[in-house]
Amino acid sequence: MSDYRPPTEEMRFVLDEIAGLPQIASYPGFEEATPDLVEAVLEEASKLASEVIAPLNHSGDREGAKIENGVVRTPAGFKEAYHQFVEAGWPALPFDPAYGGQGLPSVLGFSLLEMWNASNMSFALCPLLTQGAVDLLQHHGSEEQKALYLEKLITGEWTGTMNLTEPQAGSDVGAVRTKAERDGTQYRIRGQKIYITYGEHDFADNIIHMVLARTPDAPAGTKGISLFIVPKYLLNPDGTPGPRNDLRCVSLERKLGIHGSPTCVMAYGDNEGAVGYLVGEECEGMAQMFTMMNNARLAVGMQGVAIADRAYRQALDYARQRTQGRPYGSSAGEAGPIIRHPDVQRNLMTMKAYCEAARALAYHTVAGVDTASRHPDAIEQERAQLYLVELLTPVVKAWCTDLGVEVASLGLQVHGGMGFIEETGAAQHYRDARINPIYEGTNGIQALDLVGRKIIRHDGATARALMARMEEFAQGLNDAGTKNGSCGPELATQLSAGIADLRRATDWLMAQASRDRVAVAAAATPYLKLMGTVTAGWLMAKSAMAAERRLADGNGSTLFLESKRATARFYGANILPQSGGLAESIVAGARTLTEIEPELLN
Repeated sequence: MSDYRPPTEEMRFVLDEIAGLPQIASYPGFEEATPDLVEAVLEEASKLASEVIAPLNHSGDREGAKIENGVVRTPAGFKEAYHQFVEAGWPALPFDPAYGGQGLPSVLGFSLLEMWNASNMSFALCPLLTQGAVDLLQHHGSEEQKALYLEKLITGEWTGTMNLTEPQAGSDVGAVRTKAERDGTQYRIRGQKIYITYGEHDFADNIIHMVLARTPDAPAGTKGISLFIVPKYLLNPDGTPGPRNDLRCVSLERKLGIHGSPTCVMAYGDNEGAVGYLVGEECEGMAQMFTMMNNARLAVGMQGVAIADRAYRQALDYARQRTQGRPYGSSAGEAGPIIRHPDVQRNLMTMKAYCEAARALAYHTVAGVDTASRHPDAIEQERAQLYLVELLTPVVKAWCTDLGVEVASLGLQVHGGMGFIEETGAAQHYRDARINPIYEGTNGIQALDLVGRKIIRHDGATARALMARMEEFAQGLNDAGTKNGSCGPELATQLSAGIADLRRATDWLMAQASRDRVAVAAAATPYLKLMGTVTAGWLMAKSAMAAERRLADGNGSTLFLESKRATARFYGANILPQSGGLAESIVAGARTLTEIEPELLN
């Protein structure tokens, strides 16, 4: 496996030009996010990611997490690396200073999340879930609960988990059977949860589980679910960990990938019942858990970006070094590196374009979280939440993770037979990436959420607002003309065609909404892919124009900026045209699916 070097120049470019970090730094509370501080944060995080965490990725995959007599051990070096991670203050970066956080923008924190996951996804899953637990408690916890748990979670001294899934309750969370019975001011939790990431481990002194359970008289389905804080160790009066709670890790799942991450089967209440503390009111659990889930969905989207970038950079290094065959079109001479072969170049450019497009989409969306929380204008806060964060969260989760798998697969192809051999590490990227389209709500569920809750529920207003922004930008590219050989008009034509396809599909979706829900559901996945492809095309065009502006100003590396421009042109000519086929599969293809009876699937 090749060394990992975070693409800090690319990250900084996207933070500034696509996420709008300089503007975000002007919002109340974010003033410390100066250019110098951002540069220092990226540089120092890059060192930890490349020098400490990344070297444990391949060894951790081979060794895996282990359980012995109920005690879970992470792979060699993981615990020590986590302690370095905590001591340097990295978990606290985007959180409230009142509870030990550093108060920096979320989008900067998510750029670091990309580094941690690209360097070692198995390791990074622990702080990812803790981040979600913090978000949940900040929004829904009582003042007493915040005082007890937030500081330790924010600093990373304690870690957090999400406990939803049960053997009979996967995507159908309403089928949860874990019980919660009132016992004075607390509850006794009894039941089993599966697929609990870092449900037990050796990193921290305490693990704070966020558990969905059902009280005795609760209504059926999701309306009857409540949320409970269930710590591994109950707290002493001084807030330190005390006696062990009645919970345990029964076993670890055997998985396709992320072997270094312990994925636990958790048992609650084998004896007297695990002590749990209600968050908010009874039967509010699903609404509260969605706060944690939406945070996790954006984070998982960033995992898709991260694993794609890691796979791309390893494939690029290999293609530069691997000698095989004469360069195409050469009649004589010695064999050259495979990066000279057109098909390898096509694979690498596709990987690069997908990485940059997915990163732009993810950073752009997470920047909306900062705008929705800190913009001085309340109307702008509401607009950012509805028209950006809520609309694009399912797209980031699904589109970016699908691309993570595709890019990792292309990485195997660039390696050829060596990619299929575990020693190179290319196969690990593919195995690790494959979980991302599944967890935190499968990508099919994300597509249904997009079309049902985020578009149809708002009568198409959210999607049309996004298309109007993109159309205005495309028109501006055309109006700017061809000054100095700009690729603006070329990208404007390609982008306009993509937007037209998205508008056609959206109009069809809205027309079907009240008369054929099955057709809408059948079209949801290609619609999400269409929205991701076109929206990312808009952001790639913005990147190209920013690169041209910087080139004209002499602001930055010429090689880097020319590469940004070339990648945007490749995306516009080779990937954005997929929009036409996707639109056709939505408008004309959904019926061919709904007409198929299950008996025909033989």
